[in-house]
Amino acid sequence: MTKPKNILVAPLNWGLGHATRCIPIIKKLQQNGFTPILASDGNSLALLKKEFPNLEHILLPSYNIKYAKKGYFFKLKLFLNLPQIIAAVQQEKKLIDKIIFNKNIDGIISDNRFGVYHKSTPSIYITHQINVLSGITTILSSKLHRHIIKKFDECWIPDHIGNNNYSGKLSRTTETNLNLKYIGNLSRFKQIKTITKYDYLILLSGPEPQRSLLEQKLFIEFSNTSKKVLFIRGIVKPKQEITVKENITSYNYMTSSELETAISESKLIITRSGYTTIMDLAKMNKTAFFIPTPGQTEQLYLAKRLEKLNYTPFCHQKDFSLDKLTNIDNYKGLHSTKDKIDISNLFTIFN
Repeated sequence: MTKPKNILVAPLNWGLGHATRCIPIIKKLQQNGFTPILASDGNSLALLKKEFPNLEHILLPSYNIKYAKKGYFFKLKLFLNLPQIIAAVQQEKKLIDKIIFNKNIDGIISDNRFGVYHKSTPSIYITHQINVLSGITTILSSKLHRHIIKKFDECWIPDHIGNNNYSGKLSRTTETNLNLKYIGNLSRFKQIKTITKYDYLILLSGPEPQRSLLEQKLFIEFSNTSKKVLFIRGIVKPKQEITVKENITSYNYMTSSELETAISESKLIITRSGYTTIMDLAKMNKTAFFIPTPGQTEQLYLAKRLEKLNYTPFCHQKDFSLDKLTNIDNYKGLHSTKDKIDISNLFTIFN
């Protein structure tokens, strides 16, 4: 009997989105007879351990990405962190060489981890950002990112081609040497029918301190309503913590199946406009209100795009108040695009 091939799956630890959108890929790999070996750091690795406790997990160097307290300092903070990010990528490359040899790796799937590739091993890069929006430095940041993408054998984009896709100009390019494959809506969820239990679901994630700043603001705002509110704080801990205070129920974290149910049971989702979150909510045909992370140009672009297409409204974090939700019924909500792509067909690169 042929031994199953080992595929290293390595999402970036920047919020939970990179890890969560790898979950359906990991499950598909298992269904197709591969053995996924999971690698990341921080909350992303903790999440994967909870989702796949029986799979092997490897700790990778942390990029230590953190946000500034003020959004307009975001790019400066990221620039100042560049030396440690570059150092982490170099450590990552050296570690990958050892992992390839010691774990008999037959293929690599990297979700935005720059150093997780190998010349002698089929290497896939997952991103929705062929163009990295960074204000006046967009041309430079996009060029640098495409330089990284070219080091991989294929680049998988979790979206469809077309003017009405969700990623918009983030995933468009005229370059022909990137070996791009559009793989459709990549989500760990499916639409399920349930009764509505919550008026509002507040779904938090992302690097500190912005995650905590938004949590504090929203908790104060929603304490002033009698509506039933569910808070999912996006903090992965060994033990689930649940608190109930009047109309607000808070969880520090939920597994995929629990979160799928919670989203289904909620009338309106209030969350960041992260791309993975958009894919998840579109898969479940949900109504949402977005609050982009201050200073993160990509999230602001996505929120503005969705509002322009009349899918979902948004506002800046500093401007949020309950009255922003009054016109939510004027929007169409998020819906999954035609999704007939079987990602199993993409695994032929590993054969």
